[in-house]
Amino acid sequence: MDIVISNSSEKPIYEQITTQIKDAIIKGVLKEAEILPSIRSLAKELKISVITTKRAYDELEREGFITTVPGKGTFVAAQNKDLLRESRIRIVEEKLIEAVEAAKSIGLSLDELQEMLKLLYEEDD
Repeated sequence: MDIVISNSSEKPIYEQITTQIKDAIIKGVLKEAEILPSIRSLAKELKISVITTKRAYDELEREGFITTVPGKGTFVAAQNKDLLRESRIRIVEEKLIEAVEAAKSIGLSLDELQEMLKLLYEEDD
């Protein structure tokens, strides 16, 4: 599993792990019922604490992305793709609200904000 930890990120390490695993599940990189590395194995691979990895897995399990079967391992849980997409849309909306509020606070017009968004959106293409 390809997880990249950034020490310069403001996000805690466990949150970086959960975000990347969620994204992999939503994009179909990790499939339903696919086994994930053990907590110890992932911690060793990422050179981080087992406690941090456990926290990430606990969070993912609490949110329904993974399931742990005692004695067998941790697996990608069955997912409703529409619900997953909806939860990601909610996150985008929250971030857009922040951007709109920041834009309004400095007097940026809607046209300027839309142009900025268009440029940023097309930048990755």
